[in-house]
Amino acid sequence: MNRRATDVLRLAGRLALLVVGSCTFVLVAVQFEGIVAKNVAMVQAIDASRAEIRSLEQRERDQARTLHRLATPAGAIPEIHDKLRLVGPHEEIIYLRGPAPSAEPEAGTR
Repeated sequence: MNRRATDVLRLAGRLALLVVGSCTFVLVAVQFEGIVAKNVAMVQAIDASRAEIRSLEQRERDQARTLHRLATPAGAIPEIHDKLRLVGPHEEIIYLRGPAPSAEPEAGTR
């Protein structure tokens, strides 16, 4: 082969190598971006789970305090009275009423 043909083959080989290398780089970059996106989604899911766990733990503490309070007569009796609107000796229920409803004009008058 002459010199020109070898130069053309070398150039074609280098271009093919450049294309293969570029494709490989793009594939690796796309895979890396996918992994990063999955990691970000996983971190958000973990944060949401931790927040829910904290919320449930707080609720459990509140319920434990309520159970402890209601386990004694001193805590249960006022609760029963409030729920059933009962009064004990020397107690009264006072009902508070909001402001009187405003007078609406009659349907026939304007």
